[in-house]
Amino acid sequence: MTCLEIPTYIDFKSPYAYLAVKPIRAMAIAYDLAIDWRPYNLPIADYLGAVDTRNEHQWRRVKYSYMDVRRLANQRGMTILGPRKLFDSTIASIGLLHAKQAGIADAYIDVTFERFFKRELDIENADAVASVLGQCGGDREGFAAYLGGDGAEAFKTLVEEAHLHGVFGVPSFLLDGELFWGNERMELLTERLRARGSAQGLVRD
Repeated sequence: MTCLEIPTYIDFKSPYAYLAVKPIRAMAIAYDLAIDWRPYNLPIADYLGAVDTRNEHQWRRVKYSYMDVRRLANQRGMTILGPRKLFDSTIASIGLLHAKQAGIADAYIDVTFERFFKRELDIENADAVASVLGQCGGDREGFAAYLGGDGAEAFKTLVEEAHLHGVFGVPSFLLDGELFWGNERMELLTERLRARGSAQGLVRD
């Protein structure tokens, strides 16, 4: 039987998406899912302001968010350092599409997230992203051509499709066309998966 495929949107500059990766994989195993990892570039300045123009309310939200994710990361032995600027994750996103073609998406996701939040990877640097692809077993040399051609177009199309589905943040999931956003909605998503499996006779006591 073919696994149910769940489109799952992540952004490499989102600490909440980073924290969600392992729980998402555990969910995939528990419910026999195929996770279709899809990159998304959050327009952070649109809702949290640019660094040099944030008001006090926006800074409180930013500071709390990173305090919150560090607490969660510490529980899991993960390192999350706040980025020193607002990053554009387009290049790293296209890197994920390239990694998916090579069958190395999981390795690429792990290395990219870990190094970015340790401040060891510039996700806006094409050579740095290509290096990660090569270390994960992908085509380092072919990334530049993909980035400037098919990859850029594929990512643009993917983001347009995401917006048609109502995606605005990460992690986001689509189940039968219904959108679920955020780590805290994974429990609701798993309830739907259990109900779906029961209705199809796939869940046994």
